[in-house]
Amino acid sequence: MKTSDQKLGSVEHYLDRDISWLRFNERVLYQAEEARTPLLERVRFLNIFQNNLNEFYMKRVGGLLQKKMSNLPIVSATTGLMAGDRLDNIRSTVSELNCRIERLLREELLPGLNEKGIRLHTWETINQEQQDWCEKFFRQKIYPVATPMVVDQGHPFPLLSNLSSSIAAKIRHPNDSEPLFARVKVPRLFSEWIQIEEGGVKGEHHFIHLLDVVEEFLPELFPRMDIMAVMPFKVTRNADIETDEDDADDLLDLIQVELRNRKFSEIVRLEHGPHPDPWLLNFLKDHLDLGEEEVVEFPMHLRYRDLDPIPDLKIPELRTAPWTPVNPNVFNQEEEFSVFSAIRSGDILVHHPYESFTATVEHFIRSAARDPQVITIKLTLYRTNRDSAIVKSLIEAANHGKQVVCLVEIKARFDEERNIYWAQEMEKAGVHVIYGMVGLKIHSKVASVVRKEGNEFRLYSHLGTGNYNSTTANLYTDVGLFTCNPAITSEVVDVFHFLTGRSLKSDYKMLLVSPMNMKDRFLELIRTEAANAQAGKPSGIVAKMNSLEDRDVIDALYGASKAGVPITLIVRGFCCLRPQVPQLSENIRVVSIIGPLLEHARLFFFRGGESDPENGLFYLGSGDWMYRNLLSRVEVAAPIVESGLKKRLWQILNLQMQDNRLAWDMAADGSYHRRLPKAGEPEVNSQLGFMEVARHRLTLASDSEAVNTTADTTSSRTTGKSSSTH
Repeated sequence: MKTSDQKLGSVEHYLDRDISWLRFNERVLYQAEEARTPLLERVRFLNIFQNNLNEFYMKRVGGLLQKKMSNLPIVSATTGLMAGDRLDNIRSTVSELNCRIERLLREELLPGLNEKGIRLHTWETINQEQQDWCEKFFRQKIYPVATPMVVDQGHPFPLLSNLSSSIAAKIRHPNDSEPLFARVKVPRLFSEWIQIEEGGVKGEHHFIHLLDVVEEFLPELFPRMDIMAVMPFKVTRNADIETDEDDADDLLDLIQVELRNRKFSEIVRLEHGPHPDPWLLNFLKDHLDLGEEEVVEFPMHLRYRDLDPIPDLKIPELRTAPWTPVNPNVFNQEEEFSVFSAIRSGDILVHHPYESFTATVEHFIRSAARDPQVITIKLTLYRTNRDSAIVKSLIEAANHGKQVVCLVEIKARFDEERNIYWAQEMEKAGVHVIYGMVGLKIHSKVASVVRKEGNEFRLYSHLGTGNYNSTTANLYTDVGLFTCNPAITSEVVDVFHFLTGRSLKSDYKMLLVSPMNMKDRFLELIRTEAANAQAGKPSGIVAKMNSLEDRDVIDALYGASKAGVPITLIVRGFCCLRPQVPQLSENIRVVSIIGPLLEHARLFFFRGGESDPENGLFYLGSGDWMYRNLLSRVEVAAPIVESGLKKRLWQILNLQMQDNRLAWDMAADGSYHRRLPKAGEPEVNSQLGFMEVARHRLTLASDSEAVNTTADTTSSRTTGKSSSTH
């Protein structure tokens, strides 16, 4: 059956989410393979690739294994594939990517590091003075904390920590013919690659892996025993543990129990290097009850599985020049509470990390905490950094007697412990803390401030696409809106009433709020564009997000494409929609932008019949077009109403659509092809372009002048031509 003849909604119209995600990670790997990228940044991208893959196994593979073992005919909602088939696809794809890593390390990265004086040694390649230093390091720092464990009748099989590196050893007592299994965990107190501080050439950097040091001194840990074979290995455990929130008396207790259970959750991956000892591997598989699909062979020694802390070496010529966010002129930093007068003058848009998170968002919350006219602060907290200035400001506000409410999402995976810590610290100071909601994750990024001005209360709000996290704000690209527009700020208060009091309000007029009206409103906006196209009116959709998976949204986009609506989807991660399929999605193009900064903003544009796209409908928000974001999380998207900010958002989207340095175009089969400049066309790197725009905006006297200059700067300096519009 031809694609064009298939019924809308057929599984052939959708791509597998997990394979699409692995292809996203492949684009990350490409950054490590790109010869033009500075050497240490290439190593960093390789580490990012591996960390991404770790999370993928923890989040996704465990659930698929459980479905496969259930023997129930559970198929993917989009592709119709059984869990076993999906696991086979994952396994073959990961194997293919691991082969690329082996070639990259062997032919480029390791020789390149060596050429630059960064030596990644094995025991055989270090000199006597370096061996003496390593022996001293072992005896003073490793030996006291290492715990050799043998498995026999009196010693059960040890707990293997998630993502921990271990050495399995086949040992034998001199008077016994039967071998024993022993395991030594590599201590997590140190980086796995340790820098050798003696015996090297001045100006060079010498490293050796803890696995090599521990393996060399195994006889010290098992004295007088025969060591017959060794095998480094690493395990990954499932983090997708299902808990019954409906039966929980206390959500905090439930999450703390889940964190404890995660230590003992099923193993979803056992990694080893090439040529493993068969006896040791079979022993591990038998005692861990693992099948072949859970065993992954890394094509090089596991010492190369993680190259931290190599990318952090202070060698400027081997790294990308760091970007320092500019402090925009939106707030007068010298006047403590000028933030409020600035917002009263008009809505303010900030673009991170090109513009400083500290000088804008943190300044807003800090000013609210210290301003005697502010009486209430409310904020949602999904992920934050270890030394959170935002949390400290909320504690300071509570100490000043203000009413402070913080919605802390303690179900934010892998950040549960940090969020629980900060929630308890805030509670001690008198902050009203809400520990999430049963059945929903609070993923929105909103803050509300109530300020007494004369005889009236005025509401101020911040709505963003990124977390209240100053660390990621320097690495992730996000957009935020400051406003005191009553039509928006009053609905922000309604959102907080829902979060704290389970308000049943659903008739939001300005905000898109999931799970209440967001999905229906997005579907309505997409269908309106289809109707406009059929009526001969200007139409167009540009949507920027992390992931696209919801079938109803995909089907609506297919319908709009059939009606003639030009659609550009800027999707960094996985995308289950197939673009460029004749008579289905030929008007849809999917672009992924992968660069030094992580594209994280969610922006949505609908032309709305306007002749000038800058007069269309614009939204920024916290959620992707995924089922979970639209129906099982609390997400908030805000409209942009001021013309100057609409123009700026259009320029952001426009520049990304023109990118030919970081952009990848998706084909109908789910493959991606790197976009390159055409003959005579200038190179367009959108992230560098935004840096240049931020510098120029800083020098301008007013925001209105900044918008005009930004248009000229973007066109002349980063694209060399005017862009097409929908």
